[in-house]
Amino acid sequence: MRRLSGLLLFFCAAAVWAGAQQYEPLAASVRAALHKAVSDARPAVSSFKSPLEAADWLAAMSPRLEKRIPDREYRLDLLRSVHYEATRAGLDPQLVLGLIQVESGFRKYAVSSAGARGYMQVMPFWVKVIGQPDDSLFDMRTNLRYGCTILRHYLDIEKGDLYRALGRYNGSLGRPEYPNLVRGAWERHWAYSSPPALARK
Repeated sequence: MRRLSGLLLFFCAAAVWAGAQQYEPLAASVRAALHKAVSDARPAVSSFKSPLEAADWLAAMSPRLEKRIPDREYRLDLLRSVHYEATRAGLDPQLVLGLIQVESGFRKYAVSSAGARGYMQVMPFWVKVIGQPDDSLFDMRTNLRYGCTILRHYLDIEKGDLYRALGRYNGSLGRPEYPNLVRGAWERHWAYSSPPALARK
């Protein structure tokens, strides 16, 4: 019963804290840099250092996501895309998975009461500010590209302070609940250490 109560509390908290980034005026140079980041149309290449690294990481992550996304091919595509967009933005892919768990519960078409959309609960105003009119925040790769770019932007503003950057991402700067939820999901559900070389032989 205590475990069930804990799970209910976690998922209720996740619903309450689903994303609500706040609009802040951007300098022209910042706006241009963010526009370039989300508009880069170069084809995605592997963000893994080697096929073996990719196999190890996907083998570790995929079972953790199976209950939420039963379709194996789509699940692997999502994981590869998370790894690519997180790495591209200089973020830990496991952190991004934790954020997605809290923000949307891995629901592609999630919409919060504030209007945030998709896996990373991106607010629609970002499309007008830094994107293209036809960008869909329900498209998996578009949503991940925006979400990772925005979190990277907030980390830069906060000079690497993840606690404050997460608060900005959620629109709850200065409050501990949301950053603690994301860190908790990251550390409890998505922590990862690559296998030692000997274990792979």
